[in-house]
Amino acid sequence: MRKSLIGTLFLGSVATLALTGCAGKMKPFAANYFTTNPNPLEAIGGKIPAVVTGNIPAKFFNKDAVVSVTPFLAYEGTGVPAATVRFQGDKVRGNNPQISYDRGGMMTIPVNFIYMPSMRKSELYLDFTVDQGGKQYVLPRVKVADGVIATSTLASASTINPALTPDKFQRVINEKYSADIRFLINQANLRQSELQSDAVKDLNKTIAATTDDPFREIQEINIQSYASPEGALDFNTRLAENREKNTKSYLEGQLAKDKVKEFGELTAQFTPEDWEGFQELVSQSNIQDKELILSVLSMYKDPEEREREIRNLSSVFDQLADQILPQLRYSRITASIDVIGKSDNEINRAIDNNPKDLTVDELLYGATLTEDPARKTMIYEKAIELFPNDHRGYNNLGLMQYKAGKYDQAKANFNKASQLAPNAPEVNMNKGLVSLLEHDYANANNEFGKAGGLDQLAEPLGLYYLEQGDVNAAVRAFGDVKSNNAAVAQIMAKDYSKAQRTLDAVANPDATTYYLKAIVAARTNDAAHVVSNLTRAKQLDPAVGNQAINDLEFARYNH
Repeated sequence: MRKSLIGTLFLGSVATLALTGCAGKMKPFAANYFTTNPNPLEAIGGKIPAVVTGNIPAKFFNKDAVVSVTPFLAYEGTGVPAATVRFQGDKVRGNNPQISYDRGGMMTIPVNFIYMPSMRKSELYLDFTVDQGGKQYVLPRVKVADGVIATSTLASASTINPALTPDKFQRVINEKYSADIRFLINQANLRQSELQSDAVKDLNKTIAATTDDPFREIQEINIQSYASPEGALDFNTRLAENREKNTKSYLEGQLAKDKVKEFGELTAQFTPEDWEGFQELVSQSNIQDKELILSVLSMYKDPEEREREIRNLSSVFDQLADQILPQLRYSRITASIDVIGKSDNEINRAIDNNPKDLTVDELLYGATLTEDPARKTMIYEKAIELFPNDHRGYNNLGLMQYKAGKYDQAKANFNKASQLAPNAPEVNMNKGLVSLLEHDYANANNEFGKAGGLDQLAEPLGLYYLEQGDVNAAVRAFGDVKSNNAAVAQIMAKDYSKAQRTLDAVANPDATTYYLKAIVAARTNDAAHVVSNLTRAKQLDPAVGNQAINDLEFARYNH
């Protein structure tokens, strides 16, 4: 009887321990308790962010246990841990998330690793350490994800074209030369003193000189004749018209005298009352009560009413008659002359034989006449030699070096250009590009901010946001840019139709273009285009074949 009582008491104690969840060590966690998002892992912005969620069943998590969970990414015989997260049972006093023994609960385990290319082929584990009643022990690790998709790393600053600082070369530059012939009040005859003025004589010489100059061509000579806004409108109309006729007759005679036969079109117009000129001269004058005069002009639109009201301002009309009105009785002769610059052939010959004969803009324009990188580079070097204080030569030489992968040399020339023109948006954008290459995102952001408004900024800014892990901002910044980098952002945003349109519109598709097309095909279950695009990518770059074998984007096609 005594033996049975002890046995009964012993069994009861064991049952009690079992019911309280405090008996013995915790059981191992099962892999099917956990899901990982995303799985496979995905690199974005130089990091591998993910969330592991654990659905812990009831009657599992001991009430007196604290479980430390450490995500561990294993790759190439080594590995790296992420931050440890702790969970506690019902009876533990602490600030960790609690998992109920009776009901179970959810574990949320954030994961973040700094991405390295060797992590593409990897496995994500959870390591468990249990602290229970002052004793620690380790539970078996659990695998929760396989590998890392690194499609975002296919975007690169090295593929972005730096911004060119343009030349200002114009083969044809239009210049205008003018002279005024003034008249006495109510007269239309041309006075000899006016025809012998320096302005008129200089204009006649300029027009005549074009006859023997193969680089200058008269497009038009125009005459505008005016009468001052005083007196009857009918009288002023006839007066202005006669001034126009007399001026035109004089000019035709002068052209014949100077033997100028090619002068484009000779046009002539007259304005009976020059109220616009009157208003402008009054505004610029120091006449007393000029604001009162201007208010009359704004209140009255009828010419006769205007004149009557202004004459009523007796205190100022004498000043108008002396200072303003005489300046409105004139004919203006304007010659429109085209200055013809060097032809493309002439510029190329000068570059090869005597570049000192060229202006800086002619030199920079000459670089646009060739597609040969070596010749472009030579021209920009010559521009720096001949015009060392012009920032454009340095910036454009840096552009050529950047495209050739000579990033240190490019950086030095961009910096020199910046010293000469610190506010040049093209230079600031290019400095930001170099900072992107160097992963100096703070400086890249600063430089891009100084390049605001530049059309070429969309792609660098889009890549900046992509490498910061802000996919939505990247897509917005890229806008309608048609490039591999823009397509990467669209793939990351899961907008596969837009990514496909972007890739189809890339001007000069390369191996990466077709590789990205294959990724879009894989994500949209288009096996035929996976094969065709990978085949084309491999033709352009044989290294793509090995890359695809280990790329989890194509996991279902690699078996």
